[in-house]
Amino acid sequence: MSRTQEIRPDIDDGIDRKVLGQLRARFLKVNEGRLQRAMQALSTRQQLVLKLLPLLFHVNHPLLPGYVSGLTPAGLSGFEPDDALLAEAQRLTRSFAYKARRGPASLPLHGLFLMGSLGTVAQAEQSDMDLWVCHAPELGAEALAELARKCELLEAWAATQGAETHFFLVDPSRFSSGEREAKLTSDDCGTTQHYLLLDEFYRSAIWLAGRTPLWWLVPVYEEARYHDYTRTLLSKRFIRAEEVLDLGHLARIPPEEFIGAGMWQLYKGIESPYKSVLKLLLTEVYASEHPGVECLSLRFKQAVYANRLDLDELDPYVLVYRRLEEYLTARGEGERLALVRRCLYLKVGKKLSRAPRAAAKSWQRQLLERLTDAWQWDQRQLAVLDSRSQWKVRQVSAERRMLVNELTYSYRFLSQFARREQAGSSLNRRDLGVLGRRLYAAFERKAGKVEFINPGIAPDLGEDILTLVHCPTPDAAEQHQWALFRGSLGAQEWADFAPLKRARELIELLAWCHRNGVIDSGTRLSLHPGSSDLSEPELANLLVSLQQTLPLPLPAVDEAALLRASAPSTVLLLVNVGLDPLRQHSQMNLHMTSERTDALGYSGVRENLILTLDQVSLNSWNELSVHRYAGPHALLDCLRGLLNSLPPGAAKPRLQVRCFCRNRAAAIAERVDGLLHDILEHLDGSRRSRYLLQIQQHYHMLELVPGQARHTALRDLPALLAHLGTAQADYSPLHLDRNALEGEDLALILPQARPACIQVFYRLHEHDGTAELTVLDEHNALWRQALPFYDEQSLLTPLQRFLHAFLYRRDALLPLDSPLPQAPPEILYYQVLPPAPHRARRLERRPAPNSPVSHPFYDVQAIVEPGADKGTSVTLYCNHREFSELEYRGELFRAVARHILAQRRAGARYPCYISDLDLSAVLGDSQAQTIHYLRYKTELEAALNSALERA
Repeated sequence: MSRTQEIRPDIDDGIDRKVLGQLRARFLKVNEGRLQRAMQALSTRQQLVLKLLPLLFHVNHPLLPGYVSGLTPAGLSGFEPDDALLAEAQRLTRSFAYKARRGPASLPLHGLFLMGSLGTVAQAEQSDMDLWVCHAPELGAEALAELARKCELLEAWAATQGAETHFFLVDPSRFSSGEREAKLTSDDCGTTQHYLLLDEFYRSAIWLAGRTPLWWLVPVYEEARYHDYTRTLLSKRFIRAEEVLDLGHLARIPPEEFIGAGMWQLYKGIESPYKSVLKLLLTEVYASEHPGVECLSLRFKQAVYANRLDLDELDPYVLVYRRLEEYLTARGEGERLALVRRCLYLKVGKKLSRAPRAAAKSWQRQLLERLTDAWQWDQRQLAVLDSRSQWKVRQVSAERRMLVNELTYSYRFLSQFARREQAGSSLNRRDLGVLGRRLYAAFERKAGKVEFINPGIAPDLGEDILTLVHCPTPDAAEQHQWALFRGSLGAQEWADFAPLKRARELIELLAWCHRNGVIDSGTRLSLHPGSSDLSEPELANLLVSLQQTLPLPLPAVDEAALLRASAPSTVLLLVNVGLDPLRQHSQMNLHMTSERTDALGYSGVRENLILTLDQVSLNSWNELSVHRYAGPHALLDCLRGLLNSLPPGAAKPRLQVRCFCRNRAAAIAERVDGLLHDILEHLDGSRRSRYLLQIQQHYHMLELVPGQARHTALRDLPALLAHLGTAQADYSPLHLDRNALEGEDLALILPQARPACIQVFYRLHEHDGTAELTVLDEHNALWRQALPFYDEQSLLTPLQRFLHAFLYRRDALLPLDSPLPQAPPEILYYQVLPPAPHRARRLERRPAPNSPVSHPFYDVQAIVEPGADKGTSVTLYCNHREFSELEYRGELFRAVARHILAQRRAGARYPCYISDLDLSAVLGDSQAQTIHYLRYKTELEAALNSALERA
């Protein structure tokens, strides 16, 4: 009858001290059973550590472990060692003699408790010991420092005995009010989980010595008025204050704690999901019941009060499992319950499919057998779980799906709970955002991303032997794929087996193998290259490149990286994978010899040897991705994609370029590597810049803007000149690839560009009596015109007058009182000199043409205005005489030509030049740029000189 007798004290009717003694005895009985279970699984030396710890805190003897000084606080409330314990201490040092303390002096240490897995069904050989050392609140800073040093020395001594210990100093008075500075377990996330940590303490801690928790003596139905109840117990002397320590109650848990606990467990679960699923789900259970949460510690206390002292059912892990089973069963979530059972089974770590090592089964094994029998698990299921250390790709992939689903669901639940309870502080919201990014980076699928399938599920996915096959895609014989098979399969065998993994491209498959450890240094690969040019040496080099560029394990991602947008940190470019760029020559056993060795314009026919690029990128969030570029613009598409992946202000990635194809591999890799580093060197996040590249006979302009790079293909030189003549909003630097524009004047001219400067270049063609004028304006736009050549004065002076007139007009519109007056652009002149013996084509500075103001010239001024139907209307002034389209309509230029010829001696027909131009009505509010005026000048002069020829 007494076995099931429930104790229900009622403080209003009076409490019997004998009843309180019975309650304390029940808790101590459970405590003693747990301590015995903990001792059973420890070695003899580890048992000695646990036995001696209370004595080592109680006395301060120079020859005992942990001694610091005579000032170190010592003395454990209510502790008196027995003869057996003193005998163990004397074995450590024979000179030790224990002196019992006399009198009721208040001792500085109030309690010693063991936390963690010891004494539970999940205790393992490697389980560490977390110990709370509860001390008096009046200990000063020096005394606490001494005590902390003693704990450090005891940890070191315990390690020599094969025991990993961690001591945590606890001031019960501060703790009960929610104050603490340090971690209180080796698995503690900080101060945001006060009540949940207290819940775990009350249901799992093992009391070793000192005062017992006051919480034991408060019935569950009195938890809400804990302070009044305990004040009555103490004030009316039902219990003595020196017998108990007060760590607080669990009447209410703030919602912020569920958010903090969930975030911490999710953070750990990304790397080790099995360890976190149980605690995550328990947090979900608690949060779903908020505010009326029934903590497991309260269930534990209620069971003790009801005299249900079965150690198996009161085991902390079994308590958690029963609570989760009840929750998931009520919700009809059988798949999640099955995952919880697997997590518990793997946490306990007793392999039931194998015979026990000892003749007698451990209590843990017996308990686990009863649980698995109730779950109706068969031997096959047990064998699969027991072989987890040998799990490979298929088992791990199936398990990963369940674990990722659970972690993702927990994150969504947590986010929704935070919104519903409005419990998310700004810090919590930020932490939730960071956590969401961690989950996204670890588990989210997206195009090109290499999926990581083994987040702490199996220790090793490495395969001994694999077969790699290049084969036609089923139902699409014209397309091909790569497939990976277990074992060594012949050409006639692989078709009958299911592959471990398929991929469209080889590097996608190899990167997946590397990231997941499927191929390691001990793997042997059989290769069936099919229609590809892949060779075994190339395959081996590709794998080595991946392993060297992306060594595993990947470093942890810090929070600072997750607060920013992801950016590539390491990029490996693999050129012409499984492809010979000179295949036709290889098949004919021909070797080309040429002075033109550039991989982008090889030999006399300027072949492009860069046919495909596979880009393997690891970003700042540890996401690994693979992108393949093929086709005529493969290199340009790759460059643009890389530039667009760089957020503004991001550090430039570490770049590696490799090529292992049959022909000219080293030269190809060197060319691409140099090009990439050159482009990144010229990438300026503060402004737009351009980069000119020549591939074969074609030109390509890359606009270098982080995150907004663009590529323009230009078929030939005239198309390039037209593109370079496009107006720029501001000065845009232009950089040339080292092999671009070989033999062209532009290769000398374009690198001379300078901001706030107009540069005039002229080249004389004496063989045909012509000259070529080229202008780079203040924004680095280019203008070019071919003209008859008589002498340098007549060639340059009209352009000089036109530019001076343009600058005069522009400066007249600028405010004179501007705090930062804009200096007029400088005008510089250069002559392009043809190559001479032993000298290459070159530029030489020339002085501006000497054109005195008194020197007469024929002034032709043009004013362009908007006309009908979005056209323009032109008015010309020849030495101030007006010629308007209103008067002459379509005969304007003919009339002007007749007038000009009439002014010349004998009607000479040399060219006429526009000396001044007004575009203010056409350009409107947009800033006037020299290129605009030069383009209109060219069009007007062409029309006028054509009329002169016909007149």
